[in-house]
Amino acid sequence: MDGYKGKSCRFCRKDGIVVMNEKKVPFTETQIREIIKQYPTPFHIYDEKAIIDNVRKLINAFSWAYDFKEYFAIKATPNPYIMRLLQNEGVGADCSSLPELILCEKVGIGGRDIVFSSNDTPYEEYQKALEMGALINLDDISLIDYLEENGPLPEWMCVRYNPGPLLQGGNDIIGVPEEAKYGMTREQIFEALTILQTKGVKHFGLHTMVVSNELNAGGLIHTAKMMFELAAEVHHTLGIDIEFLDFGGGIGLPYRPEENFVDYAELSAGIRRYFEEIMEPVGLHRTRISFECGRAITGPYGYLVTTAIHHKHIWKEYIGVDASMANLMRPGMYGSYHHLTVMGKEEAPLDHVYDVTGSLCENCDKFAIDRKLPKIEDGDILAIHDTGAHGHSMGFNYNGKLRSAELLLHEDGTVTQIRRAETVDDLFATIDFSAL
Repeated sequence: MDGYKGKSCRFCRKDGIVVMNEKKVPFTETQIREIIKQYPTPFHIYDEKAIIDNVRKLINAFSWAYDFKEYFAIKATPNPYIMRLLQNEGVGADCSSLPELILCEKVGIGGRDIVFSSNDTPYEEYQKALEMGALINLDDISLIDYLEENGPLPEWMCVRYNPGPLLQGGNDIIGVPEEAKYGMTREQIFEALTILQTKGVKHFGLHTMVVSNELNAGGLIHTAKMMFELAAEVHHTLGIDIEFLDFGGGIGLPYRPEENFVDYAELSAGIRRYFEEIMEPVGLHRTRISFECGRAITGPYGYLVTTAIHHKHIWKEYIGVDASMANLMRPGMYGSYHHLTVMGKEEAPLDHVYDVTGSLCENCDKFAIDRKLPKIEDGDILAIHDTGAHGHSMGFNYNGKLRSAELLLHEDGTVTQIRRAETVDDLFATIDFSAL
C-alpha cells in the first residue's frame, strides 16, 4: 500500500506470490458524504490516480517491445475526460461506432492512434474512420468489396481472426469462438490478405479477441502465441510482413475478493518468450503488438455510489437503494458479482444477509443476492465496486430512469463532474410533443 487512505492496490505480493486483491474504496464516509451534498446519489466516481498508475504499469511491462501500444476500448467508459487522461500516457483508442470516433476527434485522438474495429457497420461510419486516418480492422471478408464500392482502400488494413474450434473453450461473455459472430476463418484470413495486397494495400495487421474478462495469464499468452504463429505463416506463405498485431481487450479484473489481478509482468514475460521464439527468427521483430483493454484499465477504479432508502421484510430481507440496473447492468444481465462496501461499516461484522435491489419493474434488478453484509440502515451509503468499465456506459432509460452523473476523484480528494446527471428534459428531448 502506498499510504493513500483506502487505496485499492492492483495486486500485492507476499513472499513472491500474488495474493487476493483488497476491496477498499479511495474515500472515507466523511469525504463521500461531503461529495453527496453537491452531487446527489446515485453517481459513478472514478479514481484518477489509480487509473493512471495502472495504465503505466501495463505500458512499462511491455517496454521491451519494439512498438507496444494500448488502445483504450472507448465502449468501456466513453468519457472524454477519461480518454484525455489516458491519451496523456500515450494510449490510443479502440472504436466501434461513429459517436466513439467523434469523441476521439473532440479529444484530439486521430490517425493510427485509433483502431476502428466494428461489425455490421454502415458505410458512413467507415467513411468517418477513413477520414480520420484510423486503422480499419475488417470483421468479414465481404467488407473488402463493400468498402471498395464506396471509395479507395487505405494503405493500412487489419483483418480480424476467429480461430473457431481450433481454440478450445471460450467464456461466458464472448462464448466459444465458433459460435461468436466476430472475425474470419483461417482460410478467409489468407484469402483476404491476398485480395488486399492485389488491391494496393501496403501495410497489414492481424487482430483477434477470443475471450473477455480473462484472469488466466496463460490463456492470454496462448492467444498471443496463436497470433504469432499465424503472422509467421502469413509471412512464409504470402510474403506479407504483418506490421501490427492486436490481441484484443481480454485482460480481466477480479470482481470477487478471492480472485487475483492478472500479473502484467507474468503476462509480458510469457508473450515476450513466444515473440522471440516465433517472430524474431522470421524477421518480424519490428511488429507492433497491442492490446485494446478497457475493463482492465478503468474497471477496478470506478464505484457506483448509492443510498439505502428502503427496507423490506417478506420471504427475504431486501435493501432498496436509489440506484438501479439502469445505472449498472452487469449483475442483472450476466449475474455478475460486484463487491459492496457499506461506508463507515467497513470493519463491522457481516451478520446480515440481504438482497440489494433497485426500483425497476424487473426482478433481475438486483446488485447482490443473499449477500452477507453489516446491518444496513436507511441513509447508509453503499459503494458498489468495479464499475469503472461497462458501468455507466451500459446504462439505459427503461422505466424512465435517468442516467447518473460521473465524477472524477483527484489525488487531493477534490472531484470534477465529468458528466452531469440526466434530467427529464433530456429524456424527452427526442419527442415532438407539438404533434400530439
